[in-house]
Amino acid sequence: MEIVMHFINDTIEFYKWTLTIADKRVEKWPLMDNPLPTLAVSTSYLLFLWLGPKYMKNREPFQLRKTLIVYNFSMVFLNFFIFKELFMAARAASYSYICQSVNYSVDPNEVRVAGALWWYFISKGIEYLDTVFFILRKKFNQVTFLHVYHHCSMFTLWWIGIKWVAGGQSFFGAHMNAAIHVLMYLYYGLASCGPKIQKYLWWKKYLTIIQMVQFHVTIGHTALSLYVNCDFPHWMHYSLICYAITFIILFGNFYYQTYRRQQPRRDTSVSSKAGKALSNGTFNGLSKAANGALVMGSKEEKPQENSGRRKRKGRAKRD
Repeated sequence: MEIVMHFINDTIEFYKWTLTIADKRVEKWPLMDNPLPTLAVSTSYLLFLWLGPKYMKNREPFQLRKTLIVYNFSMVFLNFFIFKELFMAARAASYSYICQSVNYSVDPNEVRVAGALWWYFISKGIEYLDTVFFILRKKFNQVTFLHVYHHCSMFTLWWIGIKWVAGGQSFFGAHMNAAIHVLMYLYYGLASCGPKIQKYLWWKKYLTIIQMVQFHVTIGHTALSLYVNCDFPHWMHYSLICYAITFIILFGNFYYQTYRRQQPRRDTSVSSKAGKALSNGTFNGLSKAANGALVMGSKEEKPQENSGRRKRKGRAKRD
């Protein structure tokens, strides 16, 4: 017990010391005074993952079509705002894309970068609603380990980024990720509009490819920063590389399972039925059968079988 208390005291003292080197510009901003509000939101999110499916178990799924349209397009505008602010402020402050240390001054451009990064952090908390909507719509298969890990870790870890390094090298990853999320939420927003729009959304898998490219670029950019000995906390660089590798593995597995894994072969009996249907000229019946409505295919075959019998009877009489 004494060892445990000693560890807790050392941890508290270390945290107090880290506050002395934290970014003074953001300490009074919402959620930035201490980590407890952020941890409370993330804990509530994990609790909902457990209680939400239990609540929805014996209930009809919510449709939420209008809500999803408003939410997704709102996220498009929010991420575009973040992207635009980071791009304009970094350009005005003459940021380097190779190595940029944190400037803790109250220069308007630096404060603008910090503000955009804070909004990026807030957007990751808002994205918890992605999971909430999945559960309310009973899309439980969408709530995968990758989904939960991505959402929960991003919001929690970015509190550290805003608290200590709200600027400098931090702008690069947020800048790139915000641009990708504009495309991602645009896709989800259009998909929420219904089947008339969904049939034109052929580019879903390319979003996953872009995300994986993003993680590789992040690793390359961070490794370059270490190589040139950039004036930025090296432990954050190493942590970011490890973090990006986990995403490459998880997103790579998702892409393989979703788009590249070999599809099971059709049953030979279905193929033989298709051949018979084509030889009999029942193409419409085949199309419906291929979509799973085998009963409809069999219904269309029966009239032709009967007509065949009538023809054979007729020939027998003429003979």
